[in-house]
Amino acid sequence: MKITYNWLKDFLNIKISPKSLADKLTMAGLEVVSLEEAGGDFVFEIEITSNRPDWLSILGVAREISAITAAKLKTINLKEPKIKAKTLKPVNISVQDKKDCSFYSARVICDVKVGPSPQWLKERLELLGCRSVNNIVDITNYVLFELGHPLHAFDLDLLARETIVVRRAKSGEKITTLDDQQRLLGPEILVIADNDKPQAIAGIMGGKESEVTDKTRNILLESAVFNPVLIRRNRQKLGLQSESAYRFERGVNLETAKLASLAAQDLICKLASGRPCAYKSAGVAKPGSPSIKLEVVHVNRMLGSNIPSLKIKQILNGLGFEIKAQGKNTFLVKVPGFRQDIKSAIDLIEEIGRIYGYPKIPQTLPAIKPNLNICGKRDIVSRVKNVLVSLGLQEAITYSLIDRELLEKSRIKPVSQLVEILNPLSREQEVLRPSLLPSLLRCLAYNLDRQQEYVSIFEIANVFSGNAGYPQETSSLGIALCGSRPLLTNQGLVRDEVTLLHLKGILEGLFDNLGIREYDFKAKAAGLVSITIQQQETGFMLDLNKQTLDAFDIKNKQVILAEIDLEKMLAQINLDKKFFSVPRYPAVTRDISFMIKDDMPVQGLLAAIKAKGLPLLHSARVVDYYQGKQIPSGFKGLTISCVYRANGRTLTEDELCPLHNSICSLLEESFGIKLR
Repeated sequence: MKITYNWLKDFLNIKISPKSLADKLTMAGLEVVSLEEAGGDFVFEIEITSNRPDWLSILGVAREISAITAAKLKTINLKEPKIKAKTLKPVNISVQDKKDCSFYSARVICDVKVGPSPQWLKERLELLGCRSVNNIVDITNYVLFELGHPLHAFDLDLLARETIVVRRAKSGEKITTLDDQQRLLGPEILVIADNDKPQAIAGIMGGKESEVTDKTRNILLESAVFNPVLIRRNRQKLGLQSESAYRFERGVNLETAKLASLAAQDLICKLASGRPCAYKSAGVAKPGSPSIKLEVVHVNRMLGSNIPSLKIKQILNGLGFEIKAQGKNTFLVKVPGFRQDIKSAIDLIEEIGRIYGYPKIPQTLPAIKPNLNICGKRDIVSRVKNVLVSLGLQEAITYSLIDRELLEKSRIKPVSQLVEILNPLSREQEVLRPSLLPSLLRCLAYNLDRQQEYVSIFEIANVFSGNAGYPQETSSLGIALCGSRPLLTNQGLVRDEVTLLHLKGILEGLFDNLGIREYDFKAKAAGLVSITIQQQETGFMLDLNKQTLDAFDIKNKQVILAEIDLEKMLAQINLDKKFFSVPRYPAVTRDISFMIKDDMPVQGLLAAIKAKGLPLLHSARVVDYYQGKQIPSGFKGLTISCVYRANGRTLTEDELCPLHNSICSLLEESFGIKLR
């Protein structure tokens, strides 16, 4: 939208340069995309957001400048003229649906002299890119740009029976619009008609038959409020665009509709020697004005500022809001009709912030009180899901009802003691699932059939059993992995096939995040690993055998599954956190390389090392694994890296060497390992 500097000065005393004004408008949210000097004036081109139709006028922008600069805004005082009874010219108005048109007014002005507009009027319109037509049409355009409300002038003598009917068009009706195009109408199009036929497409464009020409002597001046959604749909359907439609489809204000009609009549009487002869309206008499409670403390808390109540009141008054005090530092703010975008207190706070100036608000970090305790099962389950997703898994959701055939194919859970459905809807819904794994396995096979090279899924849901003579329901976590992913190594790009160790790493990451410390993985049989937490068996990991894979038509793939009793696992979580300062003194690292038998678990070694190394041993972990020519058959070579640190000093060799040697001796004597 374009506005001019001198036109703005008609409404307020601007004491800053056009360039400074453009900067202030942009900082307040009215982005000035260009500023040009033309005809002894300056033209601003402003990018207007769709939620601010009140800015689509000189008056609307002047109101913003008044709030920004504290310059007093000039008020427009126009009164309805008295019309003598003997000069009264009757006009009939009929609005068929108030939802389509909530307000319609018709003002009759007689004995007008249609001709060229005065030079000042032509120049102002031309600076905004609007060509001059005649004084009547130019006045309606002038008021449109100045006040933001569209108007339309009909030649009253060309309207049948001097009647206006606001209605939907009939099927097959046609109208020739002012652009000389004949348009076919339909019941979805809102029109302004006389007693016989359509004379204008409501809110978009007038008709050619009733346009104002040099022969016009009496005019009917329309000012209305149409349904924005209807205008937008009609404009899109007809492929028409106009300044009127641009404003109507964004929403116009009833009070401005009345003011614009009066302002146009005043100019027509002055510039075209018109004489007011009638005024009639239909629809809403007075718009509703909502009020919003606003607390000063809430404003400053949301903005992170310290704006005094007097400044807040000044800003809102400058924007056209009415303020009424309600107790100390509390206001009741009445929203004007032209601010249809204001719905709640937070909208008012945004207005205060942008006018006050965001650069004035200090940059501070928000005061956050960390709450590390997650309460409630739902929150904890949500955390478990987030952790698994962060570890590369995707959540699956399967049905609680499954079929016996699926259980038999999976061979994961015995098919006895199932909770059966007495009247199943289908064979696929015979029993309540005793495990999540059969459904996850079917989901995994489905993805592999569709050429997915890597599948990693999990599900958290309830499982059911009839062990105690009646159905029991418990929560369970199921995980299924299959396939390979590309892995970048020193030898290049290789395919990393999933194994039990991959799943073990995922579960270790989950347990560590939940604060579960005492857990263990113990091999029970070929491909089966028991998971214990606090010496209590909580779940298992399973490397599926070939017979089961064949049952699901999975070829040349390794499938790794896990199922954990969620109730038992959640009972052992510890989300309490302790924070320590960054160490001030360096750590010392010592490695231990040795050989052990293939079947010896490493976890026991690490536990013994950590217990022996207290309090100086900070951590111990496996950093290397080797099997080759230098390692005898049945053995494996490992390297454990031990990190030592003292909190208040730098370690010396005199205290470090004896401790490290004692750990090596412990491994030789208690576990029978051979140091390398």
